[in-house]
Amino acid sequence: MKVLMVDVDGVLIHGRPVDGLPLFTYLERDLGLRVDLLQQEFFQTHWRDIIIGREALEPRLADVLAKIAPHLSAETLIDYWFENDSRLDRSLLEELAALRQSGITLLLATNQEHRRARYLMEQIGLNAHFDDIIYSAALGHRKPSPDFFRLATERAGVLPGEIAFIDDMAENIEAARQFGWNAAQWTEGATLGGALPVFARPA
Repeated sequence: MKVLMVDVDGVLIHGRPVDGLPLFTYLERDLGLRVDLLQQEFFQTHWRDIIIGREALEPRLADVLAKIAPHLSAETLIDYWFENDSRLDRSLLEELAALRQSGITLLLATNQEHRRARYLMEQIGLNAHFDDIIYSAALGHRKPSPDFFRLATERAGVLPGEIAFIDDMAENIEAARQFGWNAAQWTEGATLGGALPVFARPA
């Protein structure tokens, strides 16, 4: 293997930094906005276009909030969202650091819009741990689309069989395998060597 692709949400990041609960657990208490209303009016309606870069996050969110929560600015909600979805799996990062030292290229392969992709790399500091981020809004396609894996392979500059991949979603693992990647589904409490024996450290 020359490259390891790592998913973000559900693998590297798990909810709120303080307790790992889902990011919008206390949204109504904290910002006066019902989660079901946000899901219905924003995520179910607009997210599909935002996540592949067809629409920008902030203007679309601002339009929705003007209707369902006029007291709340898009900027305030985005800050709250990103900060509450940033709990890193430190043990996985340690495993990845050792792998990177051995010469493996580490890339994030994730469904993200542009603004959170920058936040992940610059604010959370994943640019210190990974060589690059490959994400859906930049590619114009999201996992599990075959085009995501085709374009990600091109970006990596290696053959599909030289890429390993961990993701928590079974449909993404299946799509990656169909494209020739060595993919393993990530589950809570997993280790890199356990999920991908090719990376297991010698005893």
